Amino acid sequence: MPFGPGEHEVRKLQSTGGSTFTVSLPKPWILEQELKARDSLRVDWRPSGALRITPLNLSGAQENNVFFDAELLPENSLHDHLMGAYISGADNISIRLNKSLKKTTSMQIRRFLRCTRGFEIFEESDEQIDLKCLMNAGDMPLHASLNRMYLQVTSLIRDIGSVFDGEDREYLSDAEERESEVDAILYLIERQVRILLDSHLVATKLNLSRTQALEYTNLARSLERMMDHAYTMSQLILENPQITRALSGTTALEKIPDWHASLKELMINIRTRDSFRIEEARKTLKDIQHVLVLHEQDLLANHRQNEWMAFDLSLSESVRRLCAYSRDFGEILLNMKVFSEIRRNA
Repeated sequence: MPFGPGEHEVRKLQSTGGSTFTVSLPKPWILEQELKARDSLRVDWRPSGALRITPLNLSGAQENNVFFDAELLPENSLHDHLMGAYISGADNISIRLNKSLKKTTSMQIRRFLRCTRGFEIFEESDEQIDLKCLMNAGDMPLHASLNRMYLQVTSLIRDIGSVFDGEDREYLSDAEERESEVDAILYLIERQVRILLDSHLVATKLNLSRTQALEYTNLARSLERMMDHAYTMSQLILENPQITRALSGTTALEKIPDWHASLKELMINIRTRDSFRIEEARKTLKDIQHVLVLHEQDLLANHRQNEWMAFDLSLSESVRRLCAYSRDFGEILLNMKVFSEIRRNA
């Protein structure tokens, strides 16, 4: 009976005496891996209880290639296809060009290169552009990427507070660049996790199980959503410079330090995973949300004639959303902690 990738067989253990047991390996797999008698195999005992067998002479992971013909794609969709290839783990991307579409195609490729990390133009001709990823998926630890996202979010919020305190609005001139940086890191994490799910080499290098990697993606998405609201706040300020001084003591701004302290506590607990500290931070965030809901209700009920009401409402909602996504962040940490403590009984 043929045996190939994705299929399974049942094989019986053989006792060879003493404490040793053996099981035969499928010949098609041996041939596929180009193995012969006395070659060495690495055996890993996975947390799930499964054993993973890997040839020691296995070279690096195979490269993944994808080809796009720009002329055959829907209009202005090349960038979306390139992003899909990036997140899916493509190492080499080739784009066939059409002279009439070359300008728009080049613009979409440049946009793709700005939005991602590691890809460069490898070769370029009138008919085709080849892109190559120069970054190994296992080179950047996921916790370092999460920390970078956290620093970008909190630095923008800190600068927003500084503008309300009287600093020049120029502090926020690069808000869009900072938001783009956070988006790019999220895409990188999603790419790394996608590759990790298929590659034990990357999983070993990053020292993460599949479940842990997926939860890191969820943490990154929470931070990216926080950045969306931080960016919204920065645009409110840039578009309404006359209001910032008048609202320097608003309820939403007064609660930002408490939000920041709680998120910082949760970031620390990516490693420590202290249930009490995580729950305390989440409780603080929930209390802030409650205060802001009451503040927004009061604005709508009693301050409809206030010329700054809409601004105050938008600001309050953004801070409330920061708290909501931070609470989600804490919930993910609790999920990770509980999963690590699960014991499986036969």
